[in-house]
Amino acid sequence: MVLRRDVPYDPVRDFAAITMIGITPYVLVGGPAARGATLREFLEDARARPGGVHYASVGTSTLGSLLTRQLESLTDVRMTHVPYRGSTGVCPDLPNGTVAVLLDNPTGSVGLVHDGRLRAFAITRRSPLLPEVPSFAGSGVPGFDAVFWYGLVAPAGTPAPVVARIQAELARHFLGTRRAELAAKDVEPVMDSPAAFARSIAADVTAFRAVAERLGLRPE
Repeated sequence: MVLRRDVPYDPVRDFAAITMIGITPYVLVGGPAARGATLREFLEDARARPGGVHYASVGTSTLGSLLTRQLESLTDVRMTHVPYRGSTGVCPDLPNGTVAVLLDNPTGSVGLVHDGRLRAFAITRRSPLLPEVPSFAGSGVPGFDAVFWYGLVAPAGTPAPVVARIQAELARHFLGTRRAELAAKDVEPVMDSPAAFARSIAADVTAFRAVAERLGLRPE
């Protein structure tokens, strides 16, 4: 949407927002190629070796890629981007040292962190899966606090009573019997109103486009 030209829809205009189901944080994880025991130490080393540290993403047009570029800008660090076609290739290449770091969701990395194959340097919000990992703000990067959200939309023009009914049923479901399932995936339930979710979508589109423009990134 922000980094791709071929998206065949407008995320604000072409959908009726129903609800944001929940949010999960981003965590910066590193393998043996990432030097330093803390985020500050890692950034100091990366700053001293411009382009010498390789970071992974699951694609050049993904939010993880954009946010890592934002992190570089906020910390005056320049790394080399290694894009993958999904997470399958990243999982072995981080622990074996082919790439140094990845900005990931906790559920994707928690097992490798707990068994010592990866280190978690910092997280955008506290996570029950990784309670010992410090926040980016507490590690000296206060402006980096993005989250990944899950939500449900319908085609634009869906009648408001239908949207409201779906939202109410989802809220009952995910705030009731499915709450524990969300927690196990480190997803904090939101279940907001259609109007609130629509505002969040519009705000995110505006914010991420501004980040891309500030970094000089153009849709491919």
